[in-house]
Amino acid sequence: MPASAAKRLLDHYDQHQRKLPWRSASPEPYRVWLSEVMLQQTTVTTVIPRFRRFIARWPTIEALASAPPEDVLSEWAGLGYYARARNLIACAAQVAARGGFPSSEAELRTLPGIGAYTAAAIAAIAFREQATVVDTNVERVVARLYAIAAPIAEARSEIRALATALTPAERPGDFAQAMMDLGATICRPRNPDCRACPLATDCGALASGHPESFPAPKEKRARPHRHGIAWWIERDGAVWLVRRPERGLLGAMAALPGPDWCDQPPLTPGFAVVAHGFTHFTLDLHLASRASPPPGEGWWQPLDRLSDAGLPTLYRRAAEAALAERQIRAA
Repeated sequence: MPASAAKRLLDHYDQHQRKLPWRSASPEPYRVWLSEVMLQQTTVTTVIPRFRRFIARWPTIEALASAPPEDVLSEWAGLGYYARARNLIACAAQVAARGGFPSSEAELRTLPGIGAYTAAAIAAIAFREQATVVDTNVERVVARLYAIAAPIAEARSEIRALATALTPAERPGDFAQAMMDLGATICRPRNPDCRACPLATDCGALASGHPESFPAPKEKRARPHRHGIAWWIERDGAVWLVRRPERGLLGAMAALPGPDWCDQPPLTPGFAVVAHGFTHFTLDLHLASRASPPPGEGWWQPLDRLSDAGLPTLYRRAAEAALAERQIRAA
């Protein structure tokens, strides 16, 4: 892409950039890091109010580092991919201990939960390093610019090399965000708005006459299906909750108790079933009543303060189903 095209993209960004609460003329590393972690596999619309809540509660990395882990996990509930929250806690502790974020992409990658993309984004946006920032939106923009027909997974190294060549030394953070905005608002997966694109004259996919066909879609594979049991144990206006093991899916999050999930449905059906989709499998969570808590640690959570428990989406929906069934039986 010629230098004039990069300038057109930056000029377009200056006029049309999305107004997001973590963006500013002088980006703060803490806010950039927090937003990038939240945005991993989560939409901007979902992240905006949650980001504001986090910043209001923990306005600095030091405040977050000193927060009880249970509070951070509870605040994260509903955002999904809970390993991010555990890494957030570990990373905050390390950054606070060293007195701030390192400024280079290489050093940032040594911190918990910061991979190649996040390190590059923080380095470029917060520290103005000429780092190559490549997310799914940028991958699509680059693939269309150069008419790369192969699926993204097969062309990732080529796309990254091209993105590196595109990234200017001046305003690398703005350029990265301009590419992200372009992919999110104009160069969309479906119905790209090519007439509004500042790079239209340079785009190989548009020149082909079929821009939406670039890149080729990845092959969809059927996800395996699993089953689980969640016990609803109620006493004196409270329900028994446990904390899931720190390692593994929904690690360290509050949950209804129950055995490990498996491939076979339970022999005895429960009173309700909650269907849920994870990245690599789907789940039917069968709700069953139980008279007493199982062995192990847990606590009685008052039903009128159930929203304070920080249940992830799966168990929040399970609790809602249990309470709905309870109301039906009481009617």
